[in-house]
Amino acid sequence: MVLSKKRYKHMNKKKRRSKLPAILLISILTSQGAISALAADGSTDSAIKPKAASYGYYVDVYKNNESINMTPESNPSIGVLSKYLELWTPGDSWDNGTVLNANVHNQNIDTVVSITNNRTAEEEKEAYLNDRRNQNYSVITGLGPYANNFMVGANAGTTIPNEIPQDATTVKYDDRGNSNGNWADTDSSLGNMVGLVNAIRGTGASTSSAKAYYNYKRPFRWSEEVSIVPTLVPAKKDDPTSDGGFPSGHTNAAYLAAYGLAYAVPERFEELLTRSSDLGHSRIVAGMHSPLDVIGGRIMSTAVAAAALNDPANKSLKEAAYKEAHEVLLTQEGTSVDSYSDYETNKKKYTEHLTYGFQQIGDTTKPMMVPKGAEVLLESRFPYLDDTQRRWILYTTGLPSGYPVLDDTEGWGRLNLFAAAGGYEAFETDVTVTMDSSEGGFHALDRWRNDISGTGKLTKKGTGTLKLEGNNSYSGGTQIDQGILEANSKTALGRGDVTNNGGTLSEDVSGKLIIREDYTQSGKGTLELNLSSKKDVLNIKGEAMAKGKLRLIFSDNYVPADGSTIITYNKRNGEFSSIETVGLPSKYQLKVFYKTNSIQLKVNRK
Repeated sequence: MVLSKKRYKHMNKKKRRSKLPAILLISILTSQGAISALAADGSTDSAIKPKAASYGYYVDVYKNNESINMTPESNPSIGVLSKYLELWTPGDSWDNGTVLNANVHNQNIDTVVSITNNRTAEEEKEAYLNDRRNQNYSVITGLGPYANNFMVGANAGTTIPNEIPQDATTVKYDDRGNSNGNWADTDSSLGNMVGLVNAIRGTGASTSSAKAYYNYKRPFRWSEEVSIVPTLVPAKKDDPTSDGGFPSGHTNAAYLAAYGLAYAVPERFEELLTRSSDLGHSRIVAGMHSPLDVIGGRIMSTAVAAAALNDPANKSLKEAAYKEAHEVLLTQEGTSVDSYSDYETNKKKYTEHLTYGFQQIGDTTKPMMVPKGAEVLLESRFPYLDDTQRRWILYTTGLPSGYPVLDDTEGWGRLNLFAAAGGYEAFETDVTVTMDSSEGGFHALDRWRNDISGTGKLTKKGTGTLKLEGNNSYSGGTQIDQGILEANSKTALGRGDVTNNGGTLSEDVSGKLIIREDYTQSGKGTLELNLSSKKDVLNIKGEAMAKGKLRLIFSDNYVPADGSTIITYNKRNGEFSSIETVGLPSKYQLKVFYKTNSIQLKVNRK
């Protein structure tokens, strides 16, 4: 079973507006304690307030992940995974724990049996390389075109060759890294990026304590039908007493590396996460881990990465890594093959790996929880938003409740960071976006791919460009004060009124763009329509208030027929003060005619 694409609605759909003063909002977001669904005045700000677990807040206590702390209350790496105790009671030895949920356990092991007995030769090879290579090195391919540039600039290296040695079925090969014995060098031209990954994989990052506490066997010790990749048999530990499977250490390490690189290169955010997800999946292919092991590794790594990125000791390092990536790495021409260029394929795989087809076994109605400090994971991905807005993105893109292991108290298990990288999935409150194009990067141009629901309003400010690409249904309306808001889908602008006070509303849709209510444009506004066929029409269901500029951009050698309709409406007031055309052959002359319910073009040859 694949996770349903149906949107999970965390709250009712009554229209809500935040009326809290800013100082009170800050107090709410930084204070401690349990949350209620709504604040006393009916606002939703309390929905994103963090909730402490028995160990506290992971980002505050992540350094307590030490072998001297071996309880869910004292060690956050154990505590964040404590929902596993609803499925399994650890024993005092590797082989005497108790399965509490046979259905989940059997599915967990049966999935490994199925995958390991149906893998391809290419999957076997990839599983071997992912097992034997340093996970930091393996994740580099998530950088796509810039992978080779990073390897050269960081002096990244491995002693595990692409072609597996013939004696690998009997000889265990360990990765000795580059010529200096490192996966990459901190004194290289990309040393800050290397240093950031090292820092995230440093203090408190080990899965050893959690493995020792949960004492859950690796899948090949549960079933003889699990087929270990032959070249990895030498890597299998003979002593099972210190070889727990939950959580997966390789998966944890891969995600930690990916989070570090993604912070520095947020342009590759989803691709790097998909790469780490693939590496986690290869642990199942290898026969070394189960789906729940892999899920556990992902959960823990997310909390650890957020803790490290929140740590004041790493502030200058993460800033230097981001700067280095954009001034050194990304200024070079990318020459590597990009194995993660297909967004839809990445999304499908990543989403499937979040739950591995497990059914919801717990309460499916719990609201999403956003862990304290989790917003830092989106800090470089959405630099033009504030922390509160980033928390709302995490809230609206979170997974439904009820899945095995995922419902930890803080909410780390339910975060879907791939989805979060695509922007909001709901406007639960009004959202104002201010983008300064002079700062470059995502400040200048960004795209929100998700389908956005909710009752809030979107206001676009600043000189940058924001593209809306989802099938949107938010009902609070859309306002453009500055810059460009580009509609890239038929329903990009949701269900409310659209008001253009002084920016540019740009339409780039094949076919109709629908404004379901009124469209009002001031004398300072610009409406930009991209026209490549007669089907390209702006359909305003309500009233059109036409002022300011109308810009028509013709492409694909399209020349409209005389009388072609470009805008329809229920009724209209005013006329555009100026008409600008781009891309129309010079031998044609164009005029705009206003009809009762439409705007049409008069086209003549000169």
